[in-house]
Amino acid sequence: MSAAPSADFLAALHDYQPLVRRVCRLYCQDADDRQDLFQEIVLQLWRAWPRYVPQPDAKLSTWLYRIALNVAISNLRQRIRRPAAVGLEQEAWHLVQPTDGSAYEPEETAALYRAIDRLSDVDKAFVLLYLEDRPYEEMADILGITQNNVRVKMHRVQEKLRRQLVRN
Repeated sequence: MSAAPSADFLAALHDYQPLVRRVCRLYCQDADDRQDLFQEIVLQLWRAWPRYVPQPDAKLSTWLYRIALNVAISNLRQRIRRPAAVGLEQEAWHLVQPTDGSAYEPEETAALYRAIDRLSDVDKAFVLLYLEDRPYEEMADILGITQNNVRVKMHRVQEKLRRQLVRN
């Protein structure tokens, strides 16, 4: 790709970067993997941008969520197929200093992320949209299902999270 990103694209990316970063946080534990996923999502958004046509009844965030979630889920499936990387020896862990603040999350937040990590890819998408305070109508648009289905699935996902948090 030789064309420079348009000003509209850069403005949208700036406005919605936190949204993309939250998707990355839910689908990747490792900071390097999160950064790789972020870059892949941005690349796919850039590629799709020329085909984006604003709709009066649809939000830009809905379009961005669809692409970000699809890329995140595809990326996760590819990572699962790859062999596991060799980790640091236990003695070397004290040398690693997190740069994204993840080691400084309150324990409740860390426990919630651990519980979310145990959910399926689709259930993670529901949690993300719920935590973003997206209305069921927008969730339905993003996920391509009915609002009633969103309500049912949200209830089930919340129950799964409650059970996992009680166990820990």
